[in-house]
Amino acid sequence: MKLGVNIDHIATIRQARLTPYPDLVSAVNIIEQAGADGITLHLREDRRHIQDNDLYALKPVIQSKMNLEMAATQEMVDIALEIMPQDCCIVPEKREELTTEGGLDVAGNLEWIKDCCGRLRAAGIDVSLFIEPSREQIEAAIACDANVIEIHTGGYANDPGNEALLEQITSAVDYASERGLIVNAGHGLDYGNVTAIAAIKTINELNIGHAIIARAIFVGLDSAVKEMKTLMGS
Repeated sequence: MKLGVNIDHIATIRQARLTPYPDLVSAVNIIEQAGADGITLHLREDRRHIQDNDLYALKPVIQSKMNLEMAATQEMVDIALEIMPQDCCIVPEKREELTTEGGLDVAGNLEWIKDCCGRLRAAGIDVSLFIEPSREQIEAAIACDANVIEIHTGGYANDPGNEALLEQITSAVDYASERGLIVNAGHGLDYGNVTAIAAIKTINELNIGHAIIARAIFVGLDSAVKEMKTLMGS
């Protein structure tokens, strides 16, 4: 199972004081050397952490792959087509939220999301839709011609040990895999709850950020990434 490391909250520390540090390029080098399989970053419309210039600085540096999280807006599609990340993950976004609060309602916004997916896929970018573990949303993602989905694990992450929620995620992952989608997962995963999700072997990749950056304060970024990979069994 692959590990994508979200570096948004390294940028959050930088933006708190508008300093040039911590340097994201240096962070990416450490994360990749520690064994990460991808770098995830979310260019939010409010630019609260990742900035436009970060995309240009990091694209030639990242040796694994860049996974650009983005809202389904014209501005973000245009930026993605200029930067050309390997992956784009379309996520819901509200300015007042602390972090992404749930999955994208693909079924309720089918035509526009389909248009966004089509433009990105035509450029050769793999497109993922961040959705709840729901068959309705999986079918909508297929209708939009997304080739990847990312299952929102926030519910289980907030209530680890809830077997009903774990079964819901497992069932959704298996169903999406049977329907031909590449299935990733993430949100809220940390060192205490990741093991059960990582045991779902049909998941291709977990995207984890906040927990790794928080752990890095105590053990360093290199060790934080390696510890997470060990827990994932990868």
